[in-house]
Amino acid sequence: MVNREEVAIELRRRLRWADADLTGRLHFPRIFEIVEEAEAELLRELKWEVNSRKATHEFPRVHINCSFYRMIFHDDPFVVRLTVGHVGNTSIRYDFAVFDSNNELAIKGKMVVAVLKEGRVVTVPPDLRSRLTKHSSSEP
Repeated sequence: MVNREEVAIELRRRLRWADADLTGRLHFPRIFEIVEEAEAELLRELKWEVNSRKATHEFPRVHINCSFYRMIFHDDPFVVRLTVGHVGNTSIRYDFAVFDSNNELAIKGKMVVAVLKEGRVVTVPPDLRSRLTKHSSSEP
């Protein structure tokens, strides 16, 4: 569900086998796929087309990083919170935090996506900007 006050979404999940390494812990690159899932859900909630056959814009990742603080194990519940951190001229920064089953911060990071149309960098469309910037942070 989207939080309109800060343009954010929370996904509640359990760690699946497909997301775990041989020790049963979250396999580190999988968090990026889970964050992309949260981004898609946020855009859907904001009524922005994400279906690649219908979408007018593309959002390739240009920078992503995160820090791991706690382990998440197979079948443990966790929450991903994705917030619109900053909307620039041609990019969008999302901030994300993952909380473990004890509501402790497990992972924290940022993801920057460029905005493309027909393979070229373009400015963030005004209607998308207005949906993303309602009470979002202004810091770059």
